[in-house]
Amino acid sequence: MTQPDPTGPCKIETQHLTEPEHAKAPPYFTCLIEDAERLMHYAAEIGVEVSDDTRRAILHARAIYPAHWDEDSAANLLAAVTTLSARLRPVNAESLKAYHDDTRPTVRTYLRIALILTAVIIPVSVATFITSAVSIALNADITKANAFAVKLQTELGPKPPAGTPVAPVPKGISETDLVADLQDYASTVRVINARARKLNHFILPWHRLPQEDNLTPEQRKALFELPVGIPDPIVARDTITSTYQDVRYFALTILTDVSVFYGAITTCILPVLYALLGTCAYLLRSFEDQMSSRTFIPSAANSARFLIAAICGAVIGLFNNFSVNQEISIPPLALAFLVGYAVDVFFAFLEGLLKAFTKNTLTAASLPIPSPIAIPPVMTPPKPRPIPVSQTESA
Repeated sequence: MTQPDPTGPCKIETQHLTEPEHAKAPPYFTCLIEDAERLMHYAAEIGVEVSDDTRRAILHARAIYPAHWDEDSAANLLAAVTTLSARLRPVNAESLKAYHDDTRPTVRTYLRIALILTAVIIPVSVATFITSAVSIALNADITKANAFAVKLQTELGPKPPAGTPVAPVPKGISETDLVADLQDYASTVRVINARARKLNHFILPWHRLPQEDNLTPEQRKALFELPVGIPDPIVARDTITSTYQDVRYFALTILTDVSVFYGAITTCILPVLYALLGTCAYLLRSFEDQMSSRTFIPSAANSARFLIAAICGAVIGLFNNFSVNQEISIPPLALAFLVGYAVDVFFAFLEGLLKAFTKNTLTAASLPIPSPIAIPPVMTPPKPRPIPVSQTESA
């Protein structure tokens, strides 16, 4: 049963009454009659039997209101509404009113929030996934190129003075293996440059490209490609190494900015958004269940649930992984969605941590305090007794 505000819609219907009539008919009884009619109509729809006295009390209240209102009619109406509410529980007049009046606004609100969150989460998640995968591959390529640089420097040695004829391939080194290493070295440098340029599009502000990328195609080919036939392996190695130094500096700068920028997003922003999305999923599912049973009632507690989900999502970013058992662990973003869907899960986790800390504290406090070790006193030798003078003379 609803308790509408007398200054609300019921007041509008009673503005045309005279002062004595208004005194006989309280404004909120208009809403009470409407609630009773809703309950009686719903009972007829689902086939719940309603007594004749209850039905007559409601119909009589509608017939005499407001001109011929009396206390007996008000008492009979209240008794009829009480009886219907008890028979139709958990459905009540307020939920029936919300079923007809508040369905579309509620669905639109939930869908609007879910669409906004999805429009933000999907691009950010895709960008985070791409940058993470490219960053891992780029780090591996840099490690591989460093190994090639050290290996080729060790095998070929330093660059000879100018005017020195081309040195032959050192003994113990296969020419085929040397050419393959140079090819892999140059190819790895080109891959590093391409991936670093790709990552540069995912950060703001963009970094200036290395000077090798601002040259003509012929000049870029001379810096990034090996000459045909590789007439001088040492010169080819030094050319690729000089290019690699600039490319590596550019790539490491990009990697640093990506790790900071997307690390902050993954730790601080995405968990909050996923928790809010989980809350939307929970509210939409609850709304569907309540609408099917006609027990939906708009509540301000839903707004508080969004706030709790945001707080829990922000706290989850402080943790790394949550282990369910020894074989299953949940990443923070998945747990953030789960927390938004079921806030009790996070509270149970916090209570478990609190119990663990409390148990350790009590265990440490219950340990007995070791008693001090008794140190035996130091035994001093007795002083020699002096010999009397008379005994010395007699001797």
